[in-house]
Amino acid sequence: MTCLHDRHIQPLILAGLNGENWHLDDYAARGGYRQLRRILEAHIPPEQVIADVNASGLRGRGGAGFPTGLKWSFMPRQFPGQKYLVCNSDEGEPGTFKDRDILRYNPHALIEGMAIGAYAMGISVGYNYIHGEIWHEYQRFEAALEEARAAGLLGKNILGTEFSFELHAHHGYGAYICGEETALLESIEGKKGLPRFKPPFPASFGLFGKPTTINNTETFAAVPFLLAIGPQKYLEIGKPNNGGTKIFSVSGDVELPGNYEAPLGTPFATLLECAGGMRGGQKIKAVIPGGSSAPVIPGEVMMQTDMDYDAIAKAGSMLGSGAVIVMNETRCMVRALLRLSYFYFEESCGQCTPCREGTGWLYRIVDRIEHGKGRIEDLELLNSVASGMMGRTICALGDAAAMPVHGMLKHYWDEFECHVEQKRCLTPLAH
Repeated sequence: MTCLHDRHIQPLILAGLNGENWHLDDYAARGGYRQLRRILEAHIPPEQVIADVNASGLRGRGGAGFPTGLKWSFMPRQFPGQKYLVCNSDEGEPGTFKDRDILRYNPHALIEGMAIGAYAMGISVGYNYIHGEIWHEYQRFEAALEEARAAGLLGKNILGTEFSFELHAHHGYGAYICGEETALLESIEGKKGLPRFKPPFPASFGLFGKPTTINNTETFAAVPFLLAIGPQKYLEIGKPNNGGTKIFSVSGDVELPGNYEAPLGTPFATLLECAGGMRGGQKIKAVIPGGSSAPVIPGEVMMQTDMDYDAIAKAGSMLGSGAVIVMNETRCMVRALLRLSYFYFEESCGQCTPCREGTGWLYRIVDRIEHGKGRIEDLELLNSVASGMMGRTICALGDAAAMPVHGMLKHYWDEFECHVEQKRCLTPLAH
């Protein structure tokens, strides 16, 4: 969805979708597969494709925001053996629901983007790892793969050229940890989804020990569109270092929760207006701008902040996956942190001691504060445990569990203090 007509910006990935027009013929009528055809028929050098993606300013849409063209350039093109391309569709971050809509409503955009990426990096086999709790989307993607194969857009000698690329769907099992790219690779290999030590990085030692490039669903899906309009125009849609559009999953206390595609750099106030404003006319209190692991930002600060990687970082959080969780003035921050801490406690894979033990400590401390059994020293203990987890685990789940704690205590210390000292919630009508 979009409501930014006043900015003369139309969505790219989500343009013209109605829930039924996901088939190959529908996608082709919207200009689909033209970029793959153009590249193959004109024999455009792979290096030029990577240069165009790099010039567009496209950054990873899964959370880290790493420049996509730069990541593609890491793939050793002259490697003599098999190489792999992997799409991370294991969307498990609470508040994030954009990738499933791409799989559901525009799967061929993802297929074309992956095929272009495979050509650019000299890769012949790819996998799309799909979250285990969205079975219908998995089936939809499989159906789209069959359409693409039947049309000669996947498989051997695509469109009569020497380029071959086979793409497979791989269904996950609903484990949040498999959203971490190396745990995802372990899962595809049939092992328990545990993160790997890095280095070596996937670009040199990835799937089945071979060079592998991994990108997010939205990242791949953006590639055909940025090539269609040109890398410079795509960059100019957003802002420097933040090229193009981004799909924001807006949820919480808004009138119209949903996915909204908007240019990076769009003011949060405009995005909130797109989502119908605050539900019931309530006052905004807080916003988690990038999925549940992103530190919370007070509402008055967020209303002055733009939705891009740099602006959100300056405000003290991160854009992450673009999952925007909006909370109104009735929300208790202790209760919100309790729910978040429980999630990370349950989803820790247990491989690293700081995360395995730390997530349990965080959850149990917040739980006793919420239920009137907290001590004033628990507040500093929370900060201390969270600090002890940061940067001390193989993957980022330890950091993901710690950052919400730091954010909540930084901005809403008084609410936690009230729960401890007065055994009640400071927020009126809290729920």
